[in-house]
Amino acid sequence: MALAPRSFLYQANPKTGVATVTLNRPERLNALTFEVYAELRDTFRALDTEVGIRAVVLTGSGRAFCTGGDVEDISGGVFERSYEGLLEFTHLTCDLILSIRECRLPVVAALNGTVAGAGAVLAAASDIRIAAQTAKIAFLFTRVGLAGADMGAAWLLPRIVGLGLATELLMTGEFIEAERARQIGLYNRVVPPDQVLKEATAFATGLAKGPSFALGITKDALNREASMDLRSAFEAEAQAQAGCMLSPNFREAYEAFRAKRPPRFV
Repeated sequence: MALAPRSFLYQANPKTGVATVTLNRPERLNALTFEVYAELRDTFRALDTEVGIRAVVLTGSGRAFCTGGDVEDISGGVFERSYEGLLEFTHLTCDLILSIRECRLPVVAALNGTVAGAGAVLAAASDIRIAAQTAKIAFLFTRVGLAGADMGAAWLLPRIVGLGLATELLMTGEFIEAERARQIGLYNRVVPPDQVLKEATAFATGLAKGPSFALGITKDALNREASMDLRSAFEAEAQAQAGCMLSPNFREAYEAFRAKRPPRFV
């Protein structure tokens, strides 16, 4: 059944196998509400098994990608909650990031503008980040008296930029410009603002043409192996690769090589 979220835009291209999720509150710089958090989580969980979808683009409308939680909807709401109610909310935000990391499809973030707070963690949770030159980024949590360790940021960010830079970004909460984010590896590419969605969609389309089973295995390995010892990681990769060798895509790559044609992965 086709997905039909209410709190953001969703479009699936059956020809390319790419789904595009667009945060769509431009008047609020795509700040997240309780509803958006929950529906994004549910959407990424559904995308994990959505027939015909092989890659996802996550972007925003207007001049921002996402500026974090909506101050009026979130901040006002949490002051009225008990600790148990607050824990329910923080579990929700973590579950959203977990749904992106556990989604076996490649997720390409098209960062069309400002990336802040929870929006920065959404970007970090994505597999690839293609950013506009205007897409400055900040993990703002300490600026409002919260821990920089929010929504998995303290797990994700050191694995992208290293412990030292992650510590600086999470403790200061300061913005860095897009080119600096590219230099430290936080952004994969930086492009002109009018090219960001085009570049991200083209990248996602290329991944969608690839061997989906192998890409899902790769993403799962990247999630799990940092917490393994060396021998455990080797054993996990040996088992995973043996399984991939039984996949029809491995045979197809071989046949395509022999026939001197591009592979047609399923």
